Amino acid sequence: MSEASDDATDEELERIRERKKERLRSEGPDAARASDGDGQAADETPDEPVHVEDQAHFEEVVADGVVLVDFYADWCGPCKMLEPIVDDIAETTDATVAKVDVDAQQGLAREYGVQGVPTMFLFVDGEATERRVGVQDEGALRDLIAQHV
Repeated sequence: MSEASDDATDEELERIRERKKERLRSEGPDAARASDGDGQAADETPDEPVHVEDQAHFEEVVADGVVLVDFYADWCGPCKMLEPIVDDIAETTDATVAKVDVDAQQGLAREYGVQGVPTMFLFVDGEATERRVGVQDEGALRDLIAQHV
């Protein structure tokens, strides 16, 4: 990974931490007690999708917990339709949401047999457990996540 990619990833994580710290402050002292040393609750996941930078980053993101991975392309109309649903799921569920740009990460797309976008995978503790191709209903995605969190 290049230094610029490392810096971008570090900046993204820091923004997420700052938002969560602010939310914890606004929720009061009970919420603050539930957090770990950096102010982020120990069992919280990012409130925004994590954009995967490379293979190593992908493996790190899907390694633990429940992770919904959205393989997408910027030029894909159905992907754009799905984007607000994916963003909302990231913000409101206990799953991490990751986005993989198939044009930038062709090796990952090939490894997971992505032939059409959007394609979504649900990973549980590093293992792909579910695969969905095409635009998905928000309720169906929430139900899928709820089965594993």
